[in-house]
Amino acid sequence: MDGMAGGSTLLLALGLVLVIEGLLPLISPSGWRETMRRISELRDGQIRFIGLGSILAGLLLVLVAG
Repeated sequence: MDGMAGGSTLLLALGLVLVIEGLLPLISPSGWRETMRRISELRDGQIRFIGLGSILAGLLLVLVAG
């Protein structure tokens, strides 16, 4: 794979992340706001654990798809 193909794949992936991230605030702004309020009340360790879980799930999807 050359550099341009990898770059366009990365842009595609980032674009899909933005689309998915934008769905909840578009569909349910109050639900999104409540979710953000609850997340802000979590301890740092809990937020880090959620982040780690997201990274591992994302890596698993990349490995399965690739």
